[in-house]
Amino acid sequence: MSFDKDQSAGYVVNHMARLFAAALTERIKPLGLSTGQFPILLQLWSEEGLTQKQLVERLDLEQATIANTLTRMERDGLIERRPHPQDGRAQCIYLTVKARALEAPATDAARAVNEAALAPLPPVARKAFLRVMGQVIDALQADLKRKGMEDAEGSGRSDTAS
Repeated sequence: MSFDKDQSAGYVVNHMARLFAAALTERIKPLGLSTGQFPILLQLWSEEGLTQKQLVERLDLEQATIANTLTRMERDGLIERRPHPQDGRAQCIYLTVKARALEAPATDAARAVNEAALAPLPPVARKAFLRVMGQVIDALQADLKRKGMEDAEGSGRSDTAS
């Protein structure tokens, strides 16, 4: 039995995500931004003063990815880190004036990408598409969580068996 990539939800979604990223890159590159910075900026435009750990949890990205991206953003003058008021080990991340000024043009660029991608769909289909994508995301997150719990249980059994 052969694998038809065009009938694979994972392949099709990954291809679509790469196209979304490429289109967004073209629109935000003139602003001096990258697609890697964009989710962090979206989160901080919504709520500043988060710790790196909070960003990892809210964005569901790897800690190392966030750490490296924040370092570049700090170097580029987009964020500043300040000591956490209660936890001396943590730092809170705040946007600079430069990053705040980029919110409107960057989010306009993202809206333009979404509009171009969804243009062939009538409004009801757009809503259905986003709803279905949310359901798929929820299902995959639940599966990963379940698999993680199974792996943890399995590793516990192998320790007791040896």
